[in-house]
Amino acid sequence: MTKSELIQKLADRNPHLLLRDIERIVDTVFNEVTDTLADGNRVELRGFGAFSVKHRDARIGRNPRTGEQVQVEAKRLPFFKTGKALREALNEKKDDTKVKEDEFYSPFSE
Repeated sequence: MTKSELIQKLADRNPHLLLRDIERIVDTVFNEVTDTLADGNRVELRGFGAFSVKHRDARIGRNPRTGEQVQVEAKRLPFFKTGKALREALNEKKDDTKVKEDEFYSPFSE
């Protein structure tokens, strides 16, 4: 689902709200999550999951093309851990049918 699809679904479910107001709400939520993570804090959405920041130390890596050693700078990366309710919802169906994403990864797993 893309951001515009999310906005459209919210608009369909809430016809009393203007589309521009829904866009503003979605943008505000995403900006607050981004700003909170940028400050080094954690964002927890009960039942959905938690966003946090992982710190990676500087290290010496290798250029895969040339094999030459390169210095990789320290960096911060976003990390998402699913909540219990989300995990349960994903694993609720016990059938063996594949989802669209499974087909994308299947050539890599053979």
